Amino acid sequence: MGSKHVELPVVGMSCARCAANVERTLQKKTNGVEQANVNFATESASIDYDPEVTDLKTIAQSVEQAGFNLVLPQATRTLEMPVVGMSCARCAANVERTLSTKVPGVKSANVNFATETATVEYAPGETGPELMAEAVHKAGFELVVPAEGEDSLHDVEQKAREEELAVQKRAFGVGLLFTIPLFILSMGRDFGLYGEWAHAAWVNWFFLALATPVQFYTGLGYYIGGYKSIKAGSANMDVLVALGSSVAYVYSVALLLFPGLGSHVYFETSAMIITLIKFGKLLEARAKGKASAAIKALMDLSPKTAHVLDEDGVERDIPAQAVQKGQVVLVRPGEAIPVDGEIIKGESSVNESMMTGESIPVDKKTGDTVFGSTVNQEGALKIKATGVGSETALARIIQLVRQAQGSKAPIQRLADQVSAIFVPTIIILALITLGVWWYAAGEFVTAMIRMVAVLVIACPCALGLATPTAIMVGTGKGATMGILFKSSESLETAHRLKSVMLDKTGTITKGEPVLTDWIPLNGKADQSLALAASAEKGSEHPLARAVLNGAREKGLEIMEPDEFQSQTGSGVQARVNGSLVRIGKPDWFNGEAVLNPALKKQVNEIASQGKTVMLAEIDGEMAGLLAVADQEKPEAKEAIARLKEMGITPVMVTGDNEQAARAIARRVGIEQVVAGVLPQNKEAEVKKAQEKVGLVAMVGDGINDAPALARADVGIAIGSGTDVAMEAGDVTLVGDDITGVARAIRLSKATMRTIKENLFWAFFYNILLVPLAAGAFHYVSWMPSFIRDLHPAMAAGAMAVSSFTVVMNSLRLSTKKL
Repeated sequence: MGSKHVELPVVGMSCARCAANVERTLQKKTNGVEQANVNFATESASIDYDPEVTDLKTIAQSVEQAGFNLVLPQATRTLEMPVVGMSCARCAANVERTLSTKVPGVKSANVNFATETATVEYAPGETGPELMAEAVHKAGFELVVPAEGEDSLHDVEQKAREEELAVQKRAFGVGLLFTIPLFILSMGRDFGLYGEWAHAAWVNWFFLALATPVQFYTGLGYYIGGYKSIKAGSANMDVLVALGSSVAYVYSVALLLFPGLGSHVYFETSAMIITLIKFGKLLEARAKGKASAAIKALMDLSPKTAHVLDEDGVERDIPAQAVQKGQVVLVRPGEAIPVDGEIIKGESSVNESMMTGESIPVDKKTGDTVFGSTVNQEGALKIKATGVGSETALARIIQLVRQAQGSKAPIQRLADQVSAIFVPTIIILALITLGVWWYAAGEFVTAMIRMVAVLVIACPCALGLATPTAIMVGTGKGATMGILFKSSESLETAHRLKSVMLDKTGTITKGEPVLTDWIPLNGKADQSLALAASAEKGSEHPLARAVLNGAREKGLEIMEPDEFQSQTGSGVQARVNGSLVRIGKPDWFNGEAVLNPALKKQVNEIASQGKTVMLAEIDGEMAGLLAVADQEKPEAKEAIARLKEMGITPVMVTGDNEQAARAIARRVGIEQVVAGVLPQNKEAEVKKAQEKVGLVAMVGDGINDAPALARADVGIAIGSGTDVAMEAGDVTLVGDDITGVARAIRLSKATMRTIKENLFWAFFYNILLVPLAAGAFHYVSWMPSFIRDLHPAMAAGAMAVSSFTVVMNSLRLSTKKL
């Protein structure tokens, strides 16, 4: 296994002698420690140890016995859990603060109001989901933790959401049942539609009977939420609704108890406020459900059943989640593939559109890889499972999308900062409105109505929903197109890119050399190529495979070579069907005989195109010239053109030679080329570009691209590349179609435009309507009176519409063509 190296802090050292004691303890008294160096200045220990002999816990115990403490690395775990009971962005902030400050062991917490989820990083040894749920419950919300044996968190979340929605619908139903007759009777009386009986004293008591269930059953959640919000040290939307409706209700009750104060009650106002806002929240919940439809659709793609074949070939049906690695599954035409795996028998075409966004089916044969939830279209396939359950590509995609949807974009900070001071500010403005109008008009009722309107219309929900709903829809749309954003920050940054640097091999090109030219020199085209390819059959070199595949594509017969010899870096020699065949670099032949000028010119012309040139000699006679090249992907030219259309400069960065790199660059339309770059220097090239032009993206697929991907402002990894590259990147393109780079940037632009529209309307709504509700336009005679003197019920309706509008605007993203 070999030794391991760690750098760990040491606590308790007071002088250099202490450091020497710790070092001696580690080296002399701790089995398995091969070398130790303790630095008093940095208070750290550098340790090499054999993990087969000891472990970090044992080493720490040894140091502890010497009177010091070795601080072991604390492994953390990240968990995503649904949150139930949040009504606005301030609720999300309360839950986030509770998890971050009141649960020991929680390293970080991020609560997303739009997705109603909490993403928590914590130390398992210090806390757990149950303790988090208990703390969140005390704050007035519910954290959904799957119980042991539950099918999946998604099922638990769905059940919790359905139960919560059922409670909300029931509350709204009760509110509607009592509010409609209350509104009809109250408004009818105000307009004189009824007789004298409508002004009898008992009618107001009847109104009280109708309003009370609405106030304290339908509106109970606002009182509870408001109380817990204030208890937690902040004020949320529930505070505004509870205050606004309570003022109207309590004032009307006071008039009943003390008739001398007046006779016009406002029970219908309090009931309308609560019922309309409850209706708005239901609309919002429904719209948010549509916003998360992309990830739900991905989940629904997973087949529930798999046809598993045992060693005797007997078929049995089991749940897809129960398939184990190594088992063989049978997939018939028209069925979804239940696992990631390798085809061991059969040929077919597979619809991978849900993974890559490409509608054209992909031909598959024995040895090819297939992905779970893609659809087998033609022949039956036998597939050996290599990825099951949470290890499938689809499961990882869903996790990436959830991760991105749960993260906060930098632009969200503005909305969070405003929301934090918004509710207290509105309460102060409402009280000022009450005082000013009471003093100016000399009438408490008018002042009260305006105060209630201000409280009700100023709900910050639209502000809280502006960014996360757009992020949710944008990342979801990206997933359906084969574009996976790891975080909302990368989604936000992509639209400001100035340059995109692209690796050549495997990114712009296919990464596999192919035979591009065969120029016979002896008049025996097919016969000579067949002999040359047969000689190459004994080699494993990529260039040899390119020649061999090229001959096979022409339908030529390939023979077994004899007396095969390979000269590294030069070529191969073999006897094929009695003929001595040599194939290799032109320099190899130059060593024995000078090539004629015409052939030299031909070699140089082809080499200038970025191709590798080889010569074939049969029985001492020059038989032909072969050219092999790593060809550009068919979509590469279009992908580069799209970047240029957006004003983004494409740059090729490659370790290949200048001549070959520029030849490929010319064909795809790239003017700027950085060639001959060593793998370790690609990151430095990205840094140079950032200093020169600003925000830079890097597109790559290999291990050598990982540092550059990490350095770039947006690292875009090709999904067909290495896991290391995908881990280092901020965006993953499923498959290898690089037109996805331009689509990702366009998606970023569209998402950011939507966020800015949402924020504009959320701010504009409050800037315009709060003064309107406060009566600032009361003396503007040309405005309709119902606008100048905004009734609280209309304010409640407007508030509900504002949140619904923001969510619906975000949903427009899902239909946008990119």
